[in-house]
Amino acid sequence: MQIENSNEWNNWIENAIASRNIKQYEYKNFSNIQEICSSNFGKVYRANWNGFHGHLVLKSFYNLSKTTLKEIVHEIQLRRQIDFHNNIIRFCGIVTENNPKYFFLVMEYADSGTLKNYLKENFKNLTWNDKFDLAFQLVHVVSCLHDEEIVHRNLHSNNILIHQKNIKLANLGLSKRIEEASDPQSIGIIPYVDPKSFTRKRNKDNEIEVYSLNKKSDVYSVGVLLWEISSGRPPFDNEPYDIALAMEIFSGRREIPVSCWDIEPDNRQTMRQITSDIKKIEYETIEANDVNCDEMVIDDHENVVVDNDHVEENIEKGVVNEDHNYDEEMAVEEEHEIEVNDDNINELIELLSFMKIEEEKHKILEYLNEHNITSRLIFNFISTNQNDSNSLVILGRFNHLGIETEINEQKAYELYQDAVNLGNVYGMRYLAYCYEHGIGVDVNKQQTFELYQKAADLGNAPGENNLGYCYDYGIGTSVNKEKAFELYKKAKEQGLIIAKYNLAQCYLEGNGVDEDPDTAFELYKELAHENYPDGVERLGYCYQYGTGTNIDLRKAFELYREAKKLGSISGMTMLATCYHDGIGTNSNKKKALKLFEEAAGYEYNEAQFNLACIYDTGEGVNKDNKKAFELFKKLDESEHPDAICYLAHYYLNGIETSVDKRKAFELYQKSANLGNLTAQYMLATLYGTGEGVDKDIKKAVELFNELAENEYPNAMIKLGYYYQHGIGTNVNEEKAYELYKRAKLLESSVGNDIEKDIERIFSKYEQGSDDDQDEMESSRKKKRKKRNINNE
Repeated sequence: MQIENSNEWNNWIENAIASRNIKQYEYKNFSNIQEICSSNFGKVYRANWNGFHGHLVLKSFYNLSKTTLKEIVHEIQLRRQIDFHNNIIRFCGIVTENNPKYFFLVMEYADSGTLKNYLKENFKNLTWNDKFDLAFQLVHVVSCLHDEEIVHRNLHSNNILIHQKNIKLANLGLSKRIEEASDPQSIGIIPYVDPKSFTRKRNKDNEIEVYSLNKKSDVYSVGVLLWEISSGRPPFDNEPYDIALAMEIFSGRREIPVSCWDIEPDNRQTMRQITSDIKKIEYETIEANDVNCDEMVIDDHENVVVDNDHVEENIEKGVVNEDHNYDEEMAVEEEHEIEVNDDNINELIELLSFMKIEEEKHKILEYLNEHNITSRLIFNFISTNQNDSNSLVILGRFNHLGIETEINEQKAYELYQDAVNLGNVYGMRYLAYCYEHGIGVDVNKQQTFELYQKAADLGNAPGENNLGYCYDYGIGTSVNKEKAFELYKKAKEQGLIIAKYNLAQCYLEGNGVDEDPDTAFELYKELAHENYPDGVERLGYCYQYGTGTNIDLRKAFELYREAKKLGSISGMTMLATCYHDGIGTNSNKKKALKLFEEAAGYEYNEAQFNLACIYDTGEGVNKDNKKAFELFKKLDESEHPDAICYLAHYYLNGIETSVDKRKAFELYQKSANLGNLTAQYMLATLYGTGEGVDKDIKKAVELFNELAENEYPNAMIKLGYYYQHGIGTNVNEEKAYELYKRAKLLESSVGNDIEKDIERIFSKYEQGSDDDQDEMESSRKKKRKKRNINNE
């Protein structure tokens, strides 16, 4: 490394450190230093710092010249103007020691690398909403730069990073400024650069004039990046980025026509206009989802068909309405930081006490946005206010959810423990959750139960509800449905809305109380009136299946759609099911697939299972057993009984894996233990054939008997076959006939080999009495009628 005389800028940095405007780090306190990339200007390393469990980035420079130091100082000054923005990599401080070898900028670490690599590796798994979020974050952060009169001038997908699925600008144009200071005629990464800079004009003194990159140059780069986000590939990615390509672009060549890419800067939009456009697209998306336009009939006109794919086309093409008066639109509100106080923390605590844990990150960010508080501001407040137990809890949530810091489960656990030591009941909830799920500590269900018990004893409604949950599912205690019901009821009387939901579930399923669909329906109606998302979804369920009310499939569909709008992932999944099966609406496999993918992105098991089944069957999508297999494997870890049954089928038949009948048997056994009847049927079948397990006809008969008692038709057929032929039991053709008859009433499908035996038995017993025939025909009619209702 070379270093020039640069006392002026060195002094500035030293003064900033002395006045604590910049944090100074010591190199010796970093460990596990690994190079992650390099450029023309220096190298970038990932490292751990003492006292911080996550990673930080160390950015070095090959030539620490006066110019480089000057631009580093300029970068730091710019960051002071815009550092509040969550989509900019945070500047943490500097490593500076007497030896220039140890001069580094210390930066926030982005866990998913560059935008370019992120799109390359993850594009197939990104939903439209994911791409929209990336696009909106990009235009928003660049718009904020322009509002602060900062021009980046070097936007491309290799210096935009991704952290926790969010856009992060790596710098504010530092490398470009250093490059230009060294070589005023440098161009940059050609496809992203304003083509105006490709030409060189001479002034009246015959001197070459270099085009000065400006805000409209950033607009051009953003247009290219929007195209890259929507298409998943860099522009002109199969061609060399050379002067020939530069001249073709200058002559008008584009990947597609985009208004941001006009050769004349004056014809390009401003970043405010682009932000407004993106918001407009979001509004159109919501409107298109809110109104089922593809099936709406107005008066007697033809159906109006609207394809939501036009929204993606809009963002690719940068479509704008020239008649819009953008000055009148609220494109980006300026952020004014306000002082955070204990009231904000207490309000957050109260808000979270009514939320499901999986909804909390969204609700925290929503609260901060509504109160015009940046996540960094509140993070700093709670970090320096750790004598307050509520602040400890919120700081724990930030560490747990990765808000303004990397996810650190161990730190979150310790903070909850500190809050509990101060008697905080909210801390008890989260500490119990840690013990239940092994977050930052080993799983200890007994500790979970005791902490919820302690919170409930203090009269805390969430504690009572969670204690009820423990009794409901046997977490750290024996299952006691009656006790669970009483605790849900007690918490509900304190106004806890999630307890009302759990109480309704008890009435619906008859858990701890007599089954009462009418009361369940009324409670779901109350929850829907209170806009409780999952309550709205359950009300839709009632209308779909006629629980406590008449079947109304259209009403069910509308309620699922409303639940989805309110943020219910289960509502989104049920809406997808409606589109897939044509329940209350026209069948639309494409729309169903998008909704299943979106819900699956929230790690919602039922959505992931449905998605796996779609890939397994190839309905509305190219059949992809590999994707299905991976999803079924993932769901096995979550102990999803139906997915485990499918996974066993894959191992049994060697689909996307080697045939492993022993593994298949074990998976069927696991699924059966979790209540899956198909798995129990297959388990009995394997005992009967001796595949994957020692042959045990007695065990097979026992399992088929259990299934027959549960009205499982195919088990009745198999059991009837065993009785008919004396397999594992005495021959009893009359018993076989009764089982076959019951199976027929349930419309079982059977194999050809058994069909002949059934025909012979029915012939021998004259196919039953006339009453039997009438009963079977009546059953078939009822089945057909039910199917017709479900498809109205």
